[in-house]
Amino acid sequence: MSFRFQRKYLSIPYIVFFLLFIIVPIFLIIYYAFTDKATGNFSFINLVHFFSDMTNINVLIISLVFALATTVICLIIGYPIAYILANKKFNKNKVIVMLFVMPMWINFIIRTGATRDLLTWIGLGGGTHPTFATLVGLVYNYLPFTVLPLYSTMLKMDRSLIEASADLGANPVQTFIKVVIPMTMPGIVSACTMVFMPTISSYVISDLLSEYNIVLFGSYIDLYFNQANWNFGAFMALIMLILVGISVVVTRKFSKEENARTSLW
Repeated sequence: MSFRFQRKYLSIPYIVFFLLFIIVPIFLIIYYAFTDKATGNFSFINLVHFFSDMTNINVLIISLVFALATTVICLIIGYPIAYILANKKFNKNKVIVMLFVMPMWINFIIRTGATRDLLTWIGLGGGTHPTFATLVGLVYNYLPFTVLPLYSTMLKMDRSLIEASADLGANPVQTFIKVVIPMTMPGIVSACTMVFMPTISSYVISDLLSEYNIVLFGSYIDLYFNQANWNFGAFMALIMLILVGISVVVTRKFSKEENARTSLW
């Protein structure tokens, strides 16, 4: 019997990858999260420990605040930059776009260490200004993830709608709110997702730039794993996965609603 190749066989590597590196790790996290470290039996002890210790709750709240602040600041800075880069009248050379990509070619730790040295040199280091230094590091590292999806979306905008809005008497602010923002909403949602989710689990930036004065959720997970407390560390990782899943669902739903509203408009 001869072997007959079918196109569905091309999906086998992706299925194997999905099982080994997504399903199995998530299963292990859930298993360790709901087992007792001492006995290995099924238990809710990690759940009770997490919500009974206010230190864990405070670290989670601080991480969410930093993630939200980083996302908002990146949008405020990145949106006008992307708009200018996507406008052929201002940018006729794609080399300028590459300037926002080039920092990503440098090692993450090296970039963070260089940022720490610069902030220390100008007197705004983590020893005296930990919150400011951490935010600067987070915004610097994740700003390209805001600019690029916005830039890609703005390149596809139908600029005739902007001209039509002006012809119908709308001022620049009304045009921006009712025309430009709805058309760029997919890029905004993508940018928020790409910044908010990794910021929650970030810990190298906060550790280096704040000089360990600010502890984010990822640092706590790393701490418990280094102490071989896999069970509680896995439960905290599960909390983070749930938050990431909620953010993905909310952003996708919001994006669909905006797209439907734009199509009706």
